[in-house]
Amino acid sequence: MASQLDPHGSEFSAAELEFLAEDGRIEIVPNMRMDPLNLICGDFGPFHPQIATQVPLWLAVALKKRGKCTIRPPEWMSVEKLTQVLEAERDSQKSFQPLPFHYVEISRLLFDHARDDIPDIYMVRSLIEDIKDVRFHKIGTGLEVISQRTAALKLEHLTAMEVNIVRPFTVRALQTFYKLDNPDMIQDSNVGVNRRFPTANHGPKRPLKR
Repeated sequence: MASQLDPHGSEFSAAELEFLAEDGRIEIVPNMRMDPLNLICGDFGPFHPQIATQVPLWLAVALKKRGKCTIRPPEWMSVEKLTQVLEAERDSQKSFQPLPFHYVEISRLLFDHARDDIPDIYMVRSLIEDIKDVRFHKIGTGLEVISQRTAALKLEHLTAMEVNIVRPFTVRALQTFYKLDNPDMIQDSNVGVNRRFPTANHGPKRPLKR
């Protein structure tokens, strides 16, 4: 896990979020015959030409790279659905529309490896970017209300990338406010630092011999 030892960094890198997103299921249309695959994460297949089936996203990408299938984009990746989401996001300044938890990572993987399977890909890409921008603006506005009286922060329907960016900042801000309300904690932390790093005492200095 990236930045596991750094409380001020993000919990996951972009590559790690993409790796987690690859476990999601997606529909493919094979163009070959193949026996079932018995994997740790489940059994998939048998595969028959032109008969749609569900597989993990990582398997769909692997088969697509070998020219063994086409990938059917999820329903939420249509221009119609994304347009509805974007309009709803703009109409509501405080709430977020429900989206797949890894919608950013899934769309990026499909843009990179299955662009020929996505109808109106340029429009789809533009809509997803607009949705990201609107949601980030609302997140930033929501974080502005954090103050010393804030004990917790609730933002519903955030996605993996958004949570990954917001969480370190939010935790750090709430911890800072808590310490400001409890001066004893600051003194205790300073004492702890002094105990861990005592001043070195090497005794009287000896004159250098010439």
